[in-house]
Amino acid sequence: MSKKCSNPILPGFYPDPSICRAGKDYYLVTSSFTYFPGVPVFHSRDLANWEQIGHVLNRESQLPLVGLPHSEGIYAPTIRYHNGVFYMITTNMPGCHNFLVTAKHPEGPWSDPFDLGPEAKGIDPSLFFDDDGTCYYVGQRERTGGGTYNGDCEIWLRRLNLETMQLEGGESILAYGYSRHAIWPEGPHLYKIGEYYYLMHAEGGTAEDHCEMIARSKQLRGPYEYKISNPILTHRHLGSSYPISCVGHADLVDDGEGNWYLVTLACRPSEGHTLMGRETFLAKVVWENDWPVVSPGTGVLQDELELPGDEDEQVSFAEACGSLSLDFKEETLPVEMTSLREPLEEACRILPERGVLQLELKRETIRDEASPSYLCVHQHRKHFMAETEVQLQGCAEKEADVCAGLVYMQNNSEYLQLTGGMVQGKPVVRVRECVKGREKDLAVINLEHTAAPGTLPEGTELRLHIDDLKASCFWRTAGTKDWQKAAEEIDLRHMSTESCWGFTGCTVGLYASANGTHTEGCAEFKKLQIAEDR
Repeated sequence: MSKKCSNPILPGFYPDPSICRAGKDYYLVTSSFTYFPGVPVFHSRDLANWEQIGHVLNRESQLPLVGLPHSEGIYAPTIRYHNGVFYMITTNMPGCHNFLVTAKHPEGPWSDPFDLGPEAKGIDPSLFFDDDGTCYYVGQRERTGGGTYNGDCEIWLRRLNLETMQLEGGESILAYGYSRHAIWPEGPHLYKIGEYYYLMHAEGGTAEDHCEMIARSKQLRGPYEYKISNPILTHRHLGSSYPISCVGHADLVDDGEGNWYLVTLACRPSEGHTLMGRETFLAKVVWENDWPVVSPGTGVLQDELELPGDEDEQVSFAEACGSLSLDFKEETLPVEMTSLREPLEEACRILPERGVLQLELKRETIRDEASPSYLCVHQHRKHFMAETEVQLQGCAEKEADVCAGLVYMQNNSEYLQLTGGMVQGKPVVRVRECVKGREKDLAVINLEHTAAPGTLPEGTELRLHIDDLKASCFWRTAGTKDWQKAAEEIDLRHMSTESCWGFTGCTVGLYASANGTHTEGCAEFKKLQIAEDR
């Protein structure tokens, strides 16, 4: 019997996947950069159907992100399971600050960080447990003595004492990359399979030249021999029109019954532009002559895989995450919702008896490298609709510029706002885009004739349509059936990875701001709906 598995298994901005198995359960983590909480944790029993069960880093003591640019913060976590304990090791950028946390249960609670100190140089740390239980740190750093070009790096190993949580003993350089003048050999993972130690790592940068290499040795500290047919996985040779690109940064797992798999990141650009960021895909692995062969027979990532097991009625993460309907009648938000850099505990309140989410009208804006009142989810579909109903509370008529509504963003310099608010004391619906840090109003619709002073009309609803690389914005008020068009055919290509760089994908969510001023007021949201829109 077999079941179908659709790729990507985690659609949207879930890069740098790492996976481990504990008995019959699989756990997967990905990078989160400056989103809080950090490092989402996913669970599966069959590799096809995934559910997010929490975040590893959900306390400020674990996750200092204040003031960091959008594509810094948490890079490339690795999750491992050994003797009843889960370990997650990662880098907090800038400064290549490497640390690990532990837990008895993957949904948490996780420990406060064990700082590995200045000796743990570089990024993308991983852990390897040898047959005798000894733990080793495997990482990437600039070549010893100084690199001769950008991306001239090495992969190195040193023992990690799990009692002191410090590196100790001698270190070994394992590899400098497969290609001549290899750039950015990174994301290393070490495995013991049969009589060989296998070192697998990415190379070529995380864009179109991304690829995955494998080497092996019968001795832990080498020397390591690279497979002559490397890379074992890449799409860089398929051309710019191929629908999946940037493949690499992978991790291996087996099912305990002789079947092997690999999780990896990849992108799905549209007309050369990627808005959803780097996503998590699954591939089959077989072993020939003690070497792994990825996606045998094709060598590329497949849209659909056949996995062992019976078909069931489970809804995959890919199917479930494309739809979100909140009426705020529960006291907690979905686990998928995050904020920027800090928790919004004091600025966010759910009133389930009224079915309302209140967001403080903070001084901070979405443009600031701060923690604005922004609660979001990752974009999971190329075509979707987001809708909310918003009202302002406690804003005096003199309030010059407050807003609340929907934001679709790539980073602090590239975003689109659809909000209701006050401009010079007058109620408006406003569409504003920011391109390369420059804000511009695309529409400002005066609602003064339909609202009381200092507030929005009752039942102001906002709807944002994302149609791949274009957006359209709509609004309506209570008592009106038809949606009014505020702006359409808004070009989103400036928000793509290819246009503005960065490691994140786009997010969409609820936003409220006093735009640099002070107010005691708040925004009240009565719903948030996100649905596939074709």
